[in-house]
Amino acid sequence: MTALVLIPGMMCDERIFNHQIKELGKYYEVSIADISKHSNMTDLAAYVLSKAPRNFCLAGHSMGGIVAMAVCAQAPERIEKLALIDTNPYAELEEVKLKRGPQMSEALSGKLINVIRDEMKPNYLADSENQDTILNTCMEMALSLGPKVFINQSKALRDRMDYQKTLRLLNMPVLIMCGLEDKLCPLDRHELMHNIISNSKLEVIKNAGHMPTLEQPIKTTEVLKKWLMN
Repeated sequence: MTALVLIPGMMCDERIFNHQIKELGKYYEVSIADISKHSNMTDLAAYVLSKAPRNFCLAGHSMGGIVAMAVCAQAPERIEKLALIDTNPYAELEEVKLKRGPQMSEALSGKLINVIRDEMKPNYLADSENQDTILNTCMEMALSLGPKVFINQSKALRDRMDYQKTLRLLNMPVLIMCGLEDKLCPLDRHELMHNIISNSKLEVIKNAGHMPTLEQPIKTTEVLKKWLMN
């Protein structure tokens, strides 16, 4: 079976891909990358590569998409197909960097739940009937990972490089996907990636924000399945 490695976003685990694992696991050897153990993108990418098969398809969501770009910078020849979902090729903006320190201090003081709550509600999801259920899942994932992982991932995001040059050099088939209502990683960033990657396709998921794998799981899985099988 073809190997498919999925990389979850910040403070997320395999639950972010529940529907995709269940359905795509019928056809592909699916594994979930661990991006909790290191505090910079280079080491995170190297760790993902150390655990991955020799050749594989790779899909990353949000921070996981940034790690996927770092994987491409290190070993593009190992990746058969790439999917970048609700992510961002840019280096961290200075205004965002300034927020990281207070957030990390709050997390270390036992207030991780406050940080996650305040960041999720205004930024993550489109309005829907199942919004509260999805937010609860996001909170459960974050709290299960804990403050140490939050610190590691915050530092990795804060100090990351700009990956536009890496993307321009890619020649494998690339799927760019995002929720139409994503406020955290808006559509224009995905249009940019689509424009600078020669062999890419852009798919926009309606009625979804930053979490289309949970907000529109059937449609998201359908798009990923088509990408894998073409």
